[in-house]
Amino acid sequence: QISGGYLAQSADDLGLNEDKWRVATKRQPTEAEWNDLRLSWLVCKHTKSNAITICKDDMLIGSGMGQTSRVMSCRIAAWQARDNGHGEKLVGACAASDAFFPFSDGVDILIEAGVTAVIQPGGSKNDDDVITACDDAGISMVLTGTRHFRH
Repeated sequence: QISGGYLAQSADDLGLNEDKWRVATKRQPTEAEWNDLRLSWLVCKHTKSNAITICKDDMLIGSGMGQTSRVMSCRIAAWQARDNGHGEKLVGACAASDAFFPFSDGVDILIEAGVTAVIQPGGSKNDDDVITACDDAGISMVLTGTRHFRH
């Protein structure tokens, strides 16, 4: 109950819905990255917002969740991967975000950690800046057109 009312939200019952996905960067994901992007996106769907998940070799290696800042979720996901002994797996890993990146700062953290492909809904007024940051770093970004952000 919220001040005499309720917060209602539609169930997120979409599957992968890949027919709506599009690669927004110059670099296309590799076949292995596509597999890890799918896994990261599905795991992210069930992770508390603001959610960032990082996968490599069909395994979740880091997740940042429940933060008020997407940037902090990126930092936590990368830290968790390193802290759990997966630091070397960060190079070439794939990350998912449950909502758009409003600025490139979150993506910059993932790039610095070694992530080479990112999947996110898109829809920010700054999408072009975020995509440019990915292009400048030579990584892939896939836009899904669907957010998984949960209140």
